Amino acid sequence: MAHKCLKCLKYTMCVANLLCFMCGVAVLSFGAYMMVKLRFAALTPSLASFNIANILLITGIIITCVSFLGFLGALKENRCLLLTFFLLLFLLMLVELTAACLLLVYEKEIGEMVEKDLKKGLKNAKAEAGNSTTDLLSDWDLVQTTFECCGVENATDWGEKVPESCCSTKCTGSKTDYWPKGCLNKMKNSFEDNFLTIGISVIVLCIIEVLGMCFAMTLFCHISRSGLGYKF
Repeated sequence: MAHKCLKCLKYTMCVANLLCFMCGVAVLSFGAYMMVKLRFAALTPSLASFNIANILLITGIIITCVSFLGFLGALKENRCLLLTFFLLLFLLMLVELTAACLLLVYEKEIGEMVEKDLKKGLKNAKAEAGNSTTDLLSDWDLVQTTFECCGVENATDWGEKVPESCCSTKCTGSKTDYWPKGCLNKMKNSFEDNFLTIGISVIVLCIIEVLGMCFAMTLFCHISRSGLGYKF
């Protein structure tokens, strides 16, 4: 009976890691697509390394590597791979919890840094407005159209040359209506509106990681007791 349960645990772990691997490949592909097609780094020049595309790319690589280790370790019943999988999951959970705590503690400072960088990015976009080949304005157009906002604080941030993406209605005539709120406030509101969803997602992710660690350690202990060693 115990042997059948462990076999079931082994194949459950294989299937779960295979699904995670496929999700990791999808996230990696999406991150690569965003890196090629979109240049969100233009919005926050100083924080270029922390743009969405880079985060998705790194996340995809981590998910694929860790899930591959878990899949191969469970399939081959390899103690070394299972222990490595356990330690990596443990480290990832620590990093996630540390990052969440830092975001909560330094929320104000991070907000000020993002605001300062957005203003710098908008200044660069205004300076490049005369260049038809630049992608800076197209990045701002995408954000302003998506969030229905204009500038960092409001339309006055753009000065005399306000892009069409700021228009709440069609940009025609002498009087034009712009989106009343800036993109900084809109993005803050969007984050706050989805805060519960983000929190639940983090908790679910931690639960999955704990279950993965429990499965890996159970299988590791069974292999150690059975004396199978480092089986390939």
